[in-house]
Amino acid sequence: MIRQIRPAILMIVVMTVITGLVYPLAMTGIAQLVFPGQANGSLIERNGKVIGSRLIGQYFASDRYFHARPSATTEPDPKDPSKTIPVPYAADNSGGSNLGPTNQALIDRVKTEAAKLAKQNPGTPVPVDLVTTSASGLDPDITPAAALFQVPRVAEARHLPPARLRQLVEDHIRGPVLGVLGEARVNVLELNLALDRLH
Repeated sequence: MIRQIRPAILMIVVMTVITGLVYPLAMTGIAQLVFPGQANGSLIERNGKVIGSRLIGQYFASDRYFHARPSATTEPDPKDPSKTIPVPYAADNSGGSNLGPTNQALIDRVKTEAAKLAKQNPGTPVPVDLVTTSASGLDPDITPAAALFQVPRVAEARHLPPARLRQLVEDHIRGPVLGVLGEARVNVLELNLALDRLH
């Protein structure tokens, strides 16, 4: 019996070392050499200070900035830990709202948001990604249509020509990965940083 148990234990130890230590360390080392920015979280710095990541959305409330998709992330309520409160883009608790298309709370929220946005830009269809959350609740990107929809509001708040902001949006559109994967998109944080640099 010992003759069978010994190789089994040895195999567990060897495979644990290979798959639990050697392989992860090798992949981490290769990633740091080949893709250091991505391996460290695609962080964005300004004046030597990390202000965000290209991979995680941020909440912008001011009319002076382009807004991202709504976020459905929540955190425990500090006043009552048995309840949760909305905390947009809480990276430690990503997740969608999980509300189905027939859920009345979702329908009411989308209608309310769409009505508010329609007042900001009358006569222009409201892009769906400005009123719906992503599956993760952390999506850093919006569609070019969603960014262009916000141009009049941002232009008015910053007293800038709308044509200049439209060009800024066009300059920040990234196409599908490898030309076929995904859709064209605009990273909201990068767009807002470029917006601040206009002055």
